[in-house]
Amino acid sequence: MMTDPIADMLTRIRNGLMARKRDVEVAASKVNLGIARVLKDEGYVEDFKFLDVGVQGKVRVYLKYGPEGEMVITDIQRASKPSRRIYRGVDVIPRVRNGLGIAIVSTSRGILSDRECRRERVGGEVLCTVA
Repeated sequence: MMTDPIADMLTRIRNGLMARKRDVEVAASKVNLGIARVLKDEGYVEDFKFLDVGVQGKVRVYLKYGPEGEMVITDIQRASKPSRRIYRGVDVIPRVRNGLGIAIVSTSRGILSDRECRRERVGGEVLCTVA
């Protein structure tokens, strides 16, 4: 049993980037699919695909690199943890690297980036930050 599947997903992405992998596979869940969608929409990963394998399924995340092989994601950190949840209102959602990065937030309208939260005027649990 895994206690924190979101941290597992972020660690697999971080390790895959360090090892220059083309893609990584993580356990499928609605939250992991939402995070993968936000990463794709914001341009941090090439694509993602749901694989119907086994009972739970998997999400394959295709990592993205620059024209000279540099990593697009330089820093990906878990913010809210099972032992310490971090909730923020729309006015105090953190700006990652002064707007150059994103915060991924779980809201009542689904999993959104910090920019989408500000546009839709909703707050929620800050899951992670990406730069």
